[in-house]
Amino acid sequence: MAYIRDFGSWIPPRVVTNSEIGEQIGASHEWIVNVSGIEERRFASDHETVESMAVRASKDCLYRSGIGPEAVGMVMVASGSYGRAFPGPAAIVAKRLGCESAVALDLPMASAGSLFGISLASRLADRFGEILVVGAEKMSSIILREPMERGVAALFGDGAGACLVSSNAGKAKILESIIASDGSYADDLRLDFEKPITMNGRSVILQASRKIPAAIQTVLERSGISVESVGAFLLHQANQNLIDRVAQAIGVTSSKFYSNIRKYGNTSSASMLIAAAEWSREGGFQKGVPVVFAAFGAGFHWGAAVAKP
Repeated sequence: MAYIRDFGSWIPPRVVTNSEIGEQIGASHEWIVNVSGIEERRFASDHETVESMAVRASKDCLYRSGIGPEAVGMVMVASGSYGRAFPGPAAIVAKRLGCESAVALDLPMASAGSLFGISLASRLADRFGEILVVGAEKMSSIILREPMERGVAALFGDGAGACLVSSNAGKAKILESIIASDGSYADDLRLDFEKPITMNGRSVILQASRKIPAAIQTVLERSGISVESVGAFLLHQANQNLIDRVAQAIGVTSSKFYSNIRKYGNTSSASMLIAAAEWSREGGFQKGVPVVFAAFGAGFHWGAAVAKP
C-alpha cells in the first residue's frame, strides 16, 4: 500500500516566447501553437543544472508534505537530459537535500520517467518508507544544438517536478499502476551523445495516441473505476493535440485533462509532476474522486496510474 503525500515544482524564471525561438528555427508563433499548443517555455540559465532544479523542486515537495529530508528512504531522479553517463543526478540530489541515508536511484528516461518512478515507488514504499520521485530536465541545452529542427526545437523547455510517495499516509492512495515498454520503436525517438534529438513525430504521435488510452483504461478496469468518475487526468505534457486525442479516445471531455503546456512547453520527464504540482495548488485531490496519471516517452516506455483520496 502506498500514498501520494504531495507534489513540488520549480520553473526557471526566463520566459522564451514562440517569437524568440521561432526566429532561430524559421517558425511563426501561429505555426508552433497550431502543431503543439505551446505559446512559451522556460529556459534555465547557464549555472542552473538538472541537479539544482531537482533540489529546488524536491525542497518544495518536502515542505508541502511536512517531511524532513532525514525521513526520506529513497530518492529517484528521472532525467533524459542529464549531461554525463555516470554517476547520474540522484546521489548528488540526495546529498544536497540532506537525505544522508537514502538510497539514490537514477531513471535515465525521457518523458515517462516520473510515471515509472511513481509506479516503482508504490511497490517499494513498504520497504523504504518515504520515497521522493523527481523529474528534472534541461532540454534547452539539447534543442539548441545544430542542426536545429523546427519540429523538435519548438517543443521543449526546462524545469523540475517532484512527488513524495509514502507507505503510511498521504492525500491519495495509489490504487493501481502499470508500466510497459517496446524497443521496436527505439530509433524513432532518441538522443545520442552530443547530438540533436532524432524524432519521428508521426510514429511517436501514432503510438502514444494508442498506448496511453489503453493504459488508462487498463488501470481503471483493474481498479473498478469508471472513466466518467475520474476527476482529473494528469498527463505528460507532450503536445496539446496529443492530450486532446487521448481525451477523445477514452470518451472524456478535454477539460478534465489538466494542461499547462501553453506556458512551459514539453519538459520531458518533469512535465507530469510540474502539472501535478500546479493542479494540486489550484485545488488538487477531492475526497473520493479518482485521479489518473499517464505518460509516454522514448523507448518506447509508457504507463498509467490511478490514485484516490
